[in-house]
Amino acid sequence: MKGKGGRTVAKGNLPSKLCPACNRPFSWRRKWARDWDQVIWCSDRCRAEGRRAGGGAVPPPAG
Repeated sequence: MKGKGGRTVAKGNLPSKLCPACNRPFSWRRKWARDWDQVIWCSDRCRAEGRRAGGGAVPPPAG
């Protein structure tokens, strides 16, 4: 991930979120760079489990 000034950000400083299906933290990935604000699930498996359990409508974080 590129920080301010185009510098690369260390892995320990990447943003992270909690997956609502497994309650585990997951970190930013390059493939999510354009969609990070819309990313909810850590994996396809958790997305399927969350939707099956009715957790598909998770409100976006404030801020």
